[in-house]
Amino acid sequence: MRRLVRHSVLGLLGWVGMLVPALADETAAWAALRNGSHVALMRHAEAPGGAGDPPGFRLDDCTTQRNLSAKGRADAQAVGQKLRVKGVAVAKLLSSPWCRCVDTARLLDLGPVEVEPTFSNAFVLADQRRALTAGAKAIITGWTGPETLLIVTHGANIQALVGFNPASGEIVVVVAAPDGAIREIGRIPVPGP
Repeated sequence: MRRLVRHSVLGLLGWVGMLVPALADETAAWAALRNGSHVALMRHAEAPGGAGDPPGFRLDDCTTQRNLSAKGRADAQAVGQKLRVKGVAVAKLLSSPWCRCVDTARLLDLGPVEVEPTFSNAFVLADQRRALTAGAKAIITGWTGPETLLIVTHGANIQALVGFNPASGEIVVVVAAPDGAIREIGRIPVPGP
């Protein structure tokens, strides 16, 4: 019995040990956003259908693309509400030209949305990934605030910048290091119900 209790306690401590860094990661992200001068990279909210878009999709016709699900629309609104409640001031809101990104950005309801082609889908435009990433780095390293720059883009684009592909609707808070590298500060998941 002692052995069972000991293993249970050790297992619980291990689980809590994994949870604490995740909470600290999120806490650091919120603090950075409230302080301003940081960049928030948000993957568009849930858009079912796998990676990429259907064959023959067109950027000027949302009906030919993967679009937000009802859950994705609700999640985008919840993220926007959470940012407001947490006191995050968004000075500029940029979006990939893909409809699921523009819709996510608009549903956040944090201000006007500017479409920025350098945040176009790096998965679909794999042959342009290097140029898209360079353009994204230039915008991020050029941001001086004083408030937050929020960018709604695709998982592949965020992965190219920080080496991590976030979940749909997740935010990765970054800052430009003096050497020009993009450094992750923390991550913010979609708020739960």
